[in-house]
Amino acid sequence: MLKMKNECEACHAATGLMDVAYICSFECTFCEACSTRMGHVCPNCQGTLVLRPTRQRSPLAVGVSQVKQKLLGK
Repeated sequence: MLKMKNECEACHAATGLMDVAYICSFECTFCEACSTRMGHVCPNCQGTLVLRPTRQRSPLAVGVSQVKQKLLGK
């Protein structure tokens, strides 16, 4: 599962589940401004920074929902 970090590793700006953020293949996370400033290249691994997918719900909320569905037989 993709680890959704909650702040930019460069400037420490918030990167919530629905915020625009960029990640590399090692899941280093940067805000849009820092990623653009760095030319979409991760300063840690030199990998490409790509747009991170957004999440509507946290993994815990999804798990709870799935357990409830199984218990209710739906």
